[in-house]
Amino acid sequence: MLNRLLKKKGGFTLIELMIVVAIIGILAAIAIPNFIRFQAKSKQSEAKTNLKAIFTAQKAYFGEKDKYVSDFKVVGFDPEPGNRFSYSINGACNAAQAATPTGRTYTAGCIGQDSARFTQVPTVGAQPLAAGVSGNCPNCDFSAVAVGNVDNDNLADTWGITSSATSATVLQGTCGIDNNSIGGGEPGNAYNDVSCP
Repeated sequence: MLNRLLKKKGGFTLIELMIVVAIIGILAAIAIPNFIRFQAKSKQSEAKTNLKAIFTAQKAYFGEKDKYVSDFKVVGFDPEPGNRFSYSINGACNAAQAATPTGRTYTAGCIGQDSARFTQVPTVGAQPLAAGVSGNCPNCDFSAVAVGNVDNDNLADTWGITSSATSATVLQGTCGIDNNSIGGGEPGNAYNDVSCP
C-alpha cells in the first residue's frame, strides 16, 4: 500500500501541455511571417537578375550601334521558361504568354510571365519608370520594367532599371523598397508586393 502511494504516476498535467502549446504558438507566430517574407525575397531575385541582364544586353548593344532598342530579340534577352515576372522595354507589359519563341512578343518589347506556370495576371501596383527608349541616340537612355506576383494576391511586385546615371524623383509616391530614386544600372523596387497594402 505504501509503495502505491509513493509511486508517482506518469504523464503530463494539463497546465504543462498548455504551456507547451503556447510556446509553440508564439514560435509559429514569429517564424511563419519571416518565412513568407524570405520566400518573397527569393522570388524577387528573378526580377533583379533579369533586369540586370537587360541592362547588360542593352549596354553591349549600345557599345556596338550607339543606340538602344525596344526589341528583346535584337539585344538577345530571353529569360528562362517558368518566369514569374513580365518584362517590358516598350510601354506597359503585364501578360501571361507561352514561354516559346512563337509565344513571346520580343519585338513588341514585352515578354510576359510564363502562362504554363502563372495564369493569373496581377494588377500593377506602382509603375517605377516609363519603359522604353527616351531621347535621341547616342544621347539617349532606356528604362525597363519587371512586373510579377510573389505572394499570390492580386497586386504585382514592380521593379525597374534605367541607363540614366540618376533617376531622381522617379519613384516618388510609391510603396517599395526604394522610395526616392534609383541609380543607373541598379534595379529599383517601386511596389513591394509583400509589404505594401
